Formats: sequence, C-alpha cells, structure tokens
Amino acid sequence: MSSFNPLIEKITNFAQTYEAAGDTLQEARICFYDSLACAFLALEHSQAQNFCALPYIKNSSGSVGVIGTDIKTNVIDATLLNGALIRWLDFNDTWLAKEWGHPSDNLSTILALTDYLDKEQDKKFTFKDILNFMVIAHEIQGSLAIENSFNKVGLDHVLLVKIASAAVASKMLGHDYIQMSSVISNAFLDGQSLRTYRHFPNTGARKSWAAGDAASKGLKQAFISEVSDEGYPTAITAKVWGFNDVLMRDNPLKLQRNLNSYVMDNILYKVNFPAEFHAQTAAEAAIKLSKKLSGKLDEITKIEIQTQEPGVRIISKKGPLKNYADRDHCIEYIVAWCLINGSLDANSYDDVSASNPKIDQLRDLTSTHENQSYTNRYYDLAERAIPNSVTVKLGSGEMFTEEVIYPLGHRNRRDESKPFLGAKFEKSLKKSNLDKSFLLDAYKNEAIDKVEIYDILTKIYK
Repeated sequence: MSSFNPLIEKITNFAQTYEAAGDTLQEARICFYDSLACAFLALEHSQAQNFCALPYIKNSSGSVGVIGTDIKTNVIDATLLNGALIRWLDFNDTWLAKEWGHPSDNLSTILALTDYLDKEQDKKFTFKDILNFMVIAHEIQGSLAIENSFNKVGLDHVLLVKIASAAVASKMLGHDYIQMSSVISNAFLDGQSLRTYRHFPNTGARKSWAAGDAASKGLKQAFISEVSDEGYPTAITAKVWGFNDVLMRDNPLKLQRNLNSYVMDNILYKVNFPAEFHAQTAAEAAIKLSKKLSGKLDEITKIEIQTQEPGVRIISKKGPLKNYADRDHCIEYIVAWCLINGSLDANSYDDVSASNPKIDQLRDLTSTHENQSYTNRYYDLAERAIPNSVTVKLGSGEMFTEEVIYPLGHRNRRDESKPFLGAKFEKSLKKSNLDKSFLLDAYKNEAIDKVEIYDILTKIYK
C-alpha cells in the first residue's frame, strides 16, 4: 500500500506510541471525573432523559452500559448516548483556538469500548490506559483545532471528535500502523456535519448530541476496518475528490505541531457556568457587577461588552432567542441574566427563566464589540486568555466596569478551580442513586495505579 498523507501518518505515529506520565495523567484524571459529572448533571433534565429513551435504542439489546443509567445496548449506540450526556449541558471541558470544541467528547468512545472489550472479548485496560487514551484523543482533536478553522468553511467542530475517536478506538482495538492509518483515512472521508444548527435561525438542541453522534461514527469506522481491508492514502489531498479540495478549498489542512500533551495540560474546564466558553469571563464579570448594582438595575442606560473576535462572531446575538440552545450561546443574554441574578446555572436558559422581561430590556441596552488586545491574547498559545469586560452606565452618569482575563478553569487558575471542580462532581451525584461514597472516594484518590477502571464502570451505571 502506498504511503498515507503525512498528516494521517503523523496522527498514527502519535497514537501508536505516545505514553503520558506525571502531571498530565493527573490532569486527565480530573478531566475524566469532570466529564462524568457533566453526564450525571445532564440526567437531571427531561430533554436528556428523553434522548436516552430513543425507541430504537430502548428496544435493542446489548451488554454495554450508558453513564448514569440502567441502559444496556450495543457499543455504537452506547457511545452516542455517553457523548450526548457528557455534552448535553455545554458544561464539559473546552478547547479554543482557530477551531474550538470539547475534547472530552471522546471519552464517550473510550468508556463504551472499554466496557465492550471487557465483556465481549475479555480484553482489559488499566485506569492509566484509559487516561492515556484521553490524552491522545485530546491532543489529536486540539492540535488540529489550533492550526485549522473548519467553522470558516461552514463545517462543525465535531468532525474532529470523529477523527480523534477513530484513532483512539483503533488503538484500543490493537490495530497496527497500516490499519490505524486506514481507519483515520475513512474518518476523513465520512460525511462531515455542517454548523447550521449552531446559528440563527436554525439554532437547536442538535448541538447537545452532535459530538456523541460523531464519536459513534469514528468508532464505527474502526470496527469496519476489522472486516474490510481498505484504506485511502490520499483521502485528504486527492485532487478534486479529496477532503481539502471538496471542503477546505483555499485552507488546506495543516498539522505542523509536535504532538505531545499540550492540549490536556492546558485544557479549559467549565467550573461554575454551563455557558459557551467565550462568555465565561463575561459571566464572571457580570456577577461581580451584580453586587455593586443591587437595587439599581432600573437605572441602567447602557451596557458595553468588550470581547475577543470569536466572541463577537459566535455568540453575540440580537433579536428573539427561541430556545435553550440559542440562549446559552448568547453573550448578551448571559450578561443580562448574571446582572439580574448574580449567578448562572443550567436552569438559567429554560423557557420559564427566559420569560423575565428584564432580560430583553437589558439586552436591548447592550452593545458588544471586539477588543483587539483581547483577540491577540486569545490566540497567543503561550497565554490562551479568554478576556471579557463588562461596563454598565447608569442614568446618573455612574459607570461600573469589571474585566476578567482568565476564566476559572484556565491553567493559570487551576489550583483555584480544584475545590470548585470537586464540588461540581459531588453535586452531580446528589440526585443520582449511584454509589456516591465509592465515587467520591475514587475522585479523591490520586494514586492512579491503585484505581481499578472496572470498579468505576460498575458504579457509574445503574
């Protein structure tokens, strides 16, 4: 077989050989439990519960569990549901660069395939193995996002979940170099999602399950390779018919970075606020302002938000917001809600919450602009800031401003974040009937080699 595109070979070489260690594994451990917390919290919401009750899955049979539920299904559909739950509340980890996304979406594949291989093939992994798979998937997805903008050509970032999940699934299945390269080539050929459902006038809940869908398709490509000896060496660069010519046009794919643990080491956590990440520091700034504005909301005459360029392009919205998915991706709604309530949670976007007329009154007084220095700091890979400032002007002429450069959950605020992440995990267990004491003890146990992944699996399923 002829050589594969260098980009595919680079991903394969990395996935085949990389072994994470030390602090990176500890970061992956935190990310593992934070992802579970997001899934547990999602199950408190009826829409997520309804999605898990998809008739064709509910009536299917299988041995693979789904996070926080008593569902047993096949490994592909378990991946879909795991991914939907981890992603549902827009509360899992985030990566921001030329492209953005949520690398922990790939844990949906890793968990389902771990369960499947244990039960169906008696193939075992250690907890360290699982964390290493997460580091690999994070690095593949995040590094491609650093150098390539898919949103600018209308493609959704979940295509990177498909690529990363395909690669890590291939590794878990024990594929050799050629077979893994073939799997990755097929993932690039597989039809890619459009961003239509993330933007007015089509904003909808598909964004909550799109990554799970992409992860399941990546896993499917890995399984297909087990019975179909095929690969497409120039899947990316073939003239006319390749990924670049069909989809990227004047922006061919690049991957010039050395792959290591950069993404996991610098991942962003959504600690307190389930909101699109470009607005996280705006929420924090607005909550600080709410304390100064107590009793003065009716005196506000102007609100100005300064943000990064992606914050303007992605989440600045005027006019009616028609649903939950529209609201949690609107920086003006988030700021207005925080000014009014001094807090933000997953219930802040539902129809009842949004019925408060004061929200739209404040939105109408709000202007959102790019601050070029914020944009520069956002794209600086040594800094990775996500700055926002909120300024409120009153009729009296008084002005109040708050600026937040690094969100809680940023690498620069990791120690500050850890207690909140622990509280988030504990809160996620409160309404479940899972073994809370076991899972809390596991969360606190930093001795990775002393933790048994299969003990965890038996506790996260009903």
